[in-house]
Amino acid sequence: MKTKLILSAIILAILSAWTLQHNEIQKLEWLIGTWETKTPKGSLYETWTRKSDTEFQAKSYYLNKKDTIMFEFVRLIEKDKKLHYMVTVKGQHDEIPVDFVSTSGSKPTSLIFENQQNDFPQIITYKKISKNSLIAEISGTLKGKKENEIFAMKKIK
Repeated sequence: MKTKLILSAIILAILSAWTLQHNEIQKLEWLIGTWETKTPKGSLYETWTRKSDTEFQAKSYYLNKKDTIMFEFVRLIEKDKKLHYMVTVKGQHDEIPVDFVSTSGSKPTSLIFENQQNDFPQIITYKKISKNSLIAEISGTLKGKKENEIFAMKKIK
């Protein structure tokens, strides 16, 4: 009887650990939807959708008057016990995705992704402020100088 109880406890612990490791992306449901911020180039939109249990996708675009200017596609993937922010920017890096990996400072309401080999940015951050607002930031070194851009975004859908 003791052996069965111990074996059951071990199996339950393994299943719980596996579930925790494979559900980090589920904690980010707050990203799903369309977000907007106003910039000098026009309104910037970022639309996040769920692709699967381990992947979200986003597209970023500017709307300037009646012109839609697509500029970025993102895959947020859970793999190797980390979140990977894989971004493809139109006209950059031969349109090959650049992989930014979540850091130990990431939490369910504050995401930090790094790729120190990227030209700019080297860090991408998302911080949930409330149910309908977030701050997105790109930062790093550009031509030897520290730079950052902050985008205060409101959820519109």
